[in-house]
Amino acid sequence: MVKKFGRFILNLREDIKNLPQYHINLIIIIPFIFTGFSILAALLASTLTEYHMKNRLDFEHPVLWAIFIIGVLAFISGVILVRLILKPVEEFVDKARQLPPLSHSEYKKERPGSVDQIKQFTNVFTQVTNVLSRIDSKHIFPNIIGESLAIRGIMSLVMKVSPTDSTVLILGESGTGKELIASSIYEQSLRKHKSFIKLNCAAIPAELLESELFGHEKGSFTGATSFKPGKFDMAEGGTIFLDEIGDMPLNLQAKILRVIQEREFYRVGGGRTIKTDIRFIASTNKDLEQMVQDGKFREDLYYRLNVFTIYLPALRERKEDIPALVDHLLKNSEKKVEISSPALQILLPYSWPGNIRELQNVIERAIIICDDNLIEPSHLPSSIIKSFDHSDHIPLRSSNSPLDDRLNEMEKNLIMDALRQTGGVQIRATELLGINQRSLWHRIKKHKIDVKSIKNSGI
Repeated sequence: MVKKFGRFILNLREDIKNLPQYHINLIIIIPFIFTGFSILAALLASTLTEYHMKNRLDFEHPVLWAIFIIGVLAFISGVILVRLILKPVEEFVDKARQLPPLSHSEYKKERPGSVDQIKQFTNVFTQVTNVLSRIDSKHIFPNIIGESLAIRGIMSLVMKVSPTDSTVLILGESGTGKELIASSIYEQSLRKHKSFIKLNCAAIPAELLESELFGHEKGSFTGATSFKPGKFDMAEGGTIFLDEIGDMPLNLQAKILRVIQEREFYRVGGGRTIKTDIRFIASTNKDLEQMVQDGKFREDLYYRLNVFTIYLPALRERKEDIPALVDHLLKNSEKKVEISSPALQILLPYSWPGNIRELQNVIERAIIICDDNLIEPSHLPSSIIKSFDHSDHIPLRSSNSPLDDRLNEMEKNLIMDALRQTGGVQIRATELLGINQRSLWHRIKKHKIDVKSIKNSGI
C-alpha cells in the first residue's frame, strides 16, 4: 500500500513537471489580486445586505466584521507580496554594498531608518550601474583610459555612432587623443574588417596632398613616372581618417566635398569618374565655425562633416583621470616604476597645455631619471613644480621650510580644495583626487581636517 502511494506521488510530480509553464508579469498579477479582493468585498457586502433585509435582521455588525476580515486578509496579502518582491532586492542591495567598489559608499554610513528605503535602493542601483558601465567601457575600449563623466560620455557616443556609416567630426586640442577615438570608432564599426587609412592633412605639403588623397595617373605631372593609387583607393569599402582637416587648402576642400556628397572622385591627371564607398572620420584642433566666418574653411564642407560631432575635453577639464593615466603609463613602461603621492599631487593642479601627450612625455622623462624606481617631485620638470608652488588655491609655506612640511601642506590643501569643490562629499572628493575613500579618510585624520565645517560653510 505504501509503495503504491509512493509511486502515485512520484507519478503526480512527473505530471506536474510536464504541465505547461506560464509566467505571469507582476504588473498584471498584483492589480489582479487586489481587484479580486475588491470584488469579493462587494459581493459579500451585497449578499449580507440582501440576506439581512429579507429576514429584517440587524446587519450593521456582520457587515463591519466582514469588512474588517477582508481588510485584514488584503493587508496580509499585500505584506506577503511586498516581502516576496522586496526580499531579493534587499539581499542584492546588501551584497552589493559589500563589494569593494561600493564598500566605502557614503550611503553605508547612514543609520537604519534615517534614509528612505526606496532612496537607498535607488542610490545603490545607480552606483551599480555606474560600476557596470565602467567595466563595460574598459572591456570595449581598453585603450581609452579614464573614468570621469566626460570620458564615459565620450565612450557612450562612440558606442552609438560606431555601428553606423555616419560621418564623424572629432574636435579637441592637440594631444587629447583624437586619433585614438577615431581608431575606436573604426574597431567597433561594421567596416572593421576592411581598411582603416589615416592621413594627417597638416603633415603633407599642400601641392602633394591632392595626389596623396586621390592618386595620380602616369605622366600627370613632372615626376609622375607611374600610376599611383591614392588614400581613397586604399580605403575602398573601409574607413578614412582625415586628421587636422582644418589645415586642408580651400581648393582641395571642394574636391573632398564632392567625394562625401557624390561618393566619386577623379585622379590627378585622369578623366574617368571613380565611384567609392568610404566612411569618413575627420578631426581638427581648430575652431571650424570661426574659420568658416573668416572664409578659411568652406561652409558646405563644414556642414557635411558636422553630422556627428565628438568633443574631446582637454586634460585640465578632466583632472580626475590623471592618476589612471599615470598608472597606465607606468604599467606599460619597460622599467618597473611607481610614483610617490607628493609627486602625483603636484601633477594634478597643472594646466597641461600639451594634454595627454605632454603628460606622457613628463612621465617618460621621470622614469628615465629616477634611480630608486620611485618618481619623486624632484624628477618632475621645474616648470610644473613652479606652477604648483604659485597656484592660487594652494598656499604654501616659505621656501625655507623643510621639504616634508611643504609636501604635507600641499597634500592638506589639495584635500581641502577637493572637499570644498564637492561640498564636503568625500566619495566625490576621492574621484577628484584619484585615491580611494579609505586613503582619504586616513589623510583627513592625519591633517586634522574638519569636514563638517567645510560642509556647513557651503563654500
